[in-house]
Amino acid sequence: MNAPVEMRRPIESGVPDPFPYMHPLLKKNYGAWKWHDHPRVGVVHHVAKSGDEVWTVRAGTQRQMDVFTIRKLCDIGDEFAEGHVRFTTRSNIEFMLSSEAKVQPLIDKLSAEGFPVGATANSVSMISHTQGWLHCDIPGTDASGVVKNLMDMMHHEFTHHEMPSRVRITTSCCQINCGGQGDISINVQYTKPPKINHDLVSKVCERPAVVARCPVAAIRPAMVDGKPSLEVDETKCVCCGACYPPCPPMQINGADSTKFAVWVGGKHSNARSKPTFHKLVVANLPNNPPHWPEVEEVVRKILYAYKENGRPWERMGEWIERIGWPRFFEMTGFAFTKHHLDTWTGARKTMNMSAHIHF
Repeated sequence: MNAPVEMRRPIESGVPDPFPYMHPLLKKNYGAWKWHDHPRVGVVHHVAKSGDEVWTVRAGTQRQMDVFTIRKLCDIGDEFAEGHVRFTTRSNIEFMLSSEAKVQPLIDKLSAEGFPVGATANSVSMISHTQGWLHCDIPGTDASGVVKNLMDMMHHEFTHHEMPSRVRITTSCCQINCGGQGDISINVQYTKPPKINHDLVSKVCERPAVVARCPVAAIRPAMVDGKPSLEVDETKCVCCGACYPPCPPMQINGADSTKFAVWVGGKHSNARSKPTFHKLVVANLPNNPPHWPEVEEVVRKILYAYKENGRPWERMGEWIERIGWPRFFEMTGFAFTKHHLDTWTGARKTMNMSAHIHF
């Protein structure tokens, strides 16, 4: 009888050890790669200093993954890709191959099963996004639904090398927790202070923790109808929603107050130019499920203005800096208003430089 295999123990902090599940050639040549190229969209070819070669095939998947789909992808990996796969932070799946002859059969199988191959080099990658209504405990919208609609619109850009450079897009379900800097970022925007259910605050919330959570000191303890509760100084409140997670009776979401805002020009890497924060382009877009047509139209205008006018390997933020913000607003047809000016005086210089809130 075979001895039982000891399962890997979960690691609650930091990055798990990647080597037990790494492709043998990746493990052998770890940190010793010489060069790489892109033979076709969705395929990256790496050559090691030892002479070993690896072909990586990238395909798109849905963010909300069911067991059936995971098993299907693993079966494809076992049959066509030497049994090794990995998922990226953008929910793409990558298959590593030691032979170029295995690339096309794998691509054919993935395409036949409905998994588009792409998202490499100068294409639009899968949108990095949060869980949405299915899992998040404080969602203002369903980021997964927004992404599904946008990726349907951008499917051609996912599967073709036709953009000036790579395009990285992010979304969020709320204004404070998830998301990140992106060439285009679609974020929830709260427009009104929280609505407080005073009957529940003392039963549900740790009031000192909620007071401490507010980045602009707009919340303070109060007695309402003889019950301990909280109150918000609406002249200070920036409608960030930070109070809602530790205190659900301070409801920040609402049909009249939860909107979308689209930002552009964010960048994490320091390749060719420094990392940058994205900047606001359009605010107060309606939270209009299930297709969010207003958000789609804004993203479409930005994406294709960049596609038609960006220079080779010029990221979106670099393109905007080159042509100037007035020209960007003219090309996209969006209005520039006083609300685009960062005039908040509660931090050292601007809100994005504050130690309190970064977005």
